[in-house]
Amino acid sequence: QVQLVESGGGLVQAGGSLRLSCVNSGHTFSRYSMSWFRQAPGKEREFIATINWIGGSTYYADYADSVKGRFTISRDNAKNTVYLQMNSLKPEDTAVYYCAGHYGVIITAQAMDIASYEYWGQGTQVTVSS
Repeated sequence: QVQLVESGGGLVQAGGSLRLSCVNSGHTFSRYSMSWFRQAPGKEREFIATINWIGGSTYYADYADSVKGRFTISRDNAKNTVYLQMNSLKPEDTAVYYCAGHYGVIITAQAMDIASYEYWGQGTQVTVSS
């Protein structure tokens, strides 16, 4: 059973930065499409960023409009890890952040769909104070 384990959340002031990490226990991590979602209290889980495997050693990254220019998703296949670097944090970024994984290619248009992912982490809390 594949497990995803997030870390790196915490409390930060507005304008600050955090880097989230997600370790994937699965084999051939390089063939996983990986994404980050978040869920604020009383709200639905929303897509944040994706770094999808599209074949060979090629990946495609995309972001929600709300985080473009502030967040960066990356991966280190040698460490089975995907990262989310979050800069210029705002109070509205406060949420539980979840790592999600799918073995194989995800059609770009479906990367924002929760149903596209069969593996999820337990979540890590990010709180941004004003």
